Amino acid sequence: MRRREFIILLGAPAFAWPPPARAQTSRRLGILALAGARTARANGLFEAFSQGLKELGWIEGQNVSFEYRFAEGKRDTLATLAAELVQLRVDAILTDSTPSTYAAKNATQTIPIIMAATLDPVASGFVASLSRPGANITGLSILAPELAGKRLQVLTETVSGLARVAVLANPSNPSSALLLRPMKTPAQMLGVELHVVEASTPDDLDTAFAAIAAAHAGALLVLQDVLFFNQHRRIVAFTMASRLPALFAEKQVVESGGLMAYGPSIPASFRRAAAYVDKIFRGTNPADLPVEAPTTFEFAINLKTAKALGLTIPPTLIAIADEVID
Repeated sequence: MRRREFIILLGAPAFAWPPPARAQTSRRLGILALAGARTARANGLFEAFSQGLKELGWIEGQNVSFEYRFAEGKRDTLATLAAELVQLRVDAILTDSTPSTYAAKNATQTIPIIMAATLDPVASGFVASLSRPGANITGLSILAPELAGKRLQVLTETVSGLARVAVLANPSNPSSALLLRPMKTPAQMLGVELHVVEASTPDDLDTAFAAIAAAHAGALLVLQDVLFFNQHRRIVAFTMASRLPALFAEKQVVESGGLMAYGPSIPASFRRAAAYVDKIFRGTNPADLPVEAPTTFEFAINLKTAKALGLTIPPTLIAIADEVID
């Protein structure tokens, strides 16, 4: 297995806001998550973040404490949870998604907010630019529009004669349009028709599955979205029962039985978020911490799943995969 990491873009000078913290000074970090507690534990995202903090000298129960607020997938509760963290006067807030970042932004313009995995912080209005965020929000972006064409190409190379691809999108996520728009041109060049199916909540998925089946698509492309990542076991089960080749954004989905994944590493993003928290706890102004964007990506293939689906993965794809499960 070859593992690629994000290129580290941090290195901005330290500023005197908030007051500098020594390693032994106790800090309180709010964690605002759209995900549920059980799902977050299963995905290991906050464990990756906590490990990153530990390596930087911040140990839970000694010099840092965590205030978790899980929305359990219910977006309408995020505002209340964000307000709770503000009332607790936490020293910073870590967010797990674009919706949770929106809620934190609306709740405070002074407490530093660190995005662990937001699709497009500029288009979402969180930061002025990636190089100089300019306010109280910084962190990591996982948006890579150039992936659209590459993902479609992977599907066409995997499924012979592919003519129609179902695309699972979340209309309540403003970033969905940013992911869909770059697909149109490569789809036309590849001779593939896109059939967009929408789901905004876990309860919508069964209806979406029925719509995908009715579309008679030859493959499924699941857009990067915290809802779909949290519900990926259900989506994988559907694709297996329907014998539908699917491409996801996160490598963990392939490790859970998904066919293929191509995208930035979400656990690596959470781990990198620890560096932002460390810098802010030690006095750096979030307005001056550049937002990191993904520059390298992980491509994973599950050959067991391919065999179950009756697919033969081209050797050219296997050769460039970062992880192959056989």
